[in-house]
Amino acid sequence: MLTTLHTSYTDTRAGDLAWCLGRQELPALAVLDMKIGRLDLQLRLLGASHQVVLGAAAGYCSETVACLPGRRTPLPARVAERVQGWDYEFAARVETLSAQNFAGRAQELLALVEKHPDGLAGVFPGDPNAFTALLAGGNERDIFWRTWHAYPQEGRLVCTRSSLRAQD
Repeated sequence: MLTTLHTSYTDTRAGDLAWCLGRQELPALAVLDMKIGRLDLQLRLLGASHQVVLGAAAGYCSETVACLPGRRTPLPARVAERVQGWDYEFAARVETLSAQNFAGRAQELLALVEKHPDGLAGVFPGDPNAFTALLAGGNERDIFWRTWHAYPQEGRLVCTRSSLRAQD
C-alpha cells in the first residue's frame, strides 16, 4: 500500500533516527494491520518514521525507529535481545547515493513495497523520493520486516532489517 503522508518531515536527517524497543504506540499517519498465522502484526508510519507492533496475544513487542524527543543516541548497527518469549534481532545500515542513483533506488523500493500485500509506504509531500517504507512477512515462529527511510536532501537511505524468532 502506498500513501501520501499529510505532514512535513519530523526527522530531516538520517542521523536524527533513534531505535527503541518496547515503546508504547505513537500516533500514526498510516497503519497496515496484518495476520501472520494467528498473530497480529501492525506496521505503522509515524510523522517521525516507523513503528512495528506485535499484538499482545503473542507477547507485546514494539520496535520504533524515529526521531524521538530526548533520544540522541545514534541508530545501532546491530542489536540482539530476548523479548516476551522471542529472540529479537535488528540491523541498520546507511546507503549514501548520488542524486541520480538515489532517485532510481527510491522509485524501485516504492514500487516493490506498493505491489507487496504486506507492504506499507508513505511519501512525504514536496519530494517523491522522500519516504518511509515497511515490508513484513514470515510465519508464527519466525517474523521479519524490513524498512527504508529516505533522505533525498542528503542522498542517504537508512535500511533496517528486523526479526522475531520464537524461543524454543
